[in-house]
Amino acid sequence: MNAELDFISDTFTDRHRFRVLAIVDDFSRKCFALVPDPSISGLRVTRELTAIIARRGRRKTIVSDNGTELTSLAVLRWCQ
Repeated sequence: MNAELDFISDTFTDRHRFRVLAIVDDFSRKCFALVPDPSISGLRVTRELTAIIARRGRRKTIVSDNGTELTSLAVLRWCQ
């Protein structure tokens, strides 16, 4: 099974921005996690992925875009 990562962003009426990290099973489209936060770092992404792997097992592949959060040193180290 594969997992897909993507970010969603929006703005509150008071103009404060927030982002949501969505982690979804590529086959079943089941959502593993939705992580809302004003700012999501690469370190936060790796913590969420580690927690999902502990609960649901390791995915065969993880698909993502090349956003700055997903190409950070924390994520690259976690991948190794």
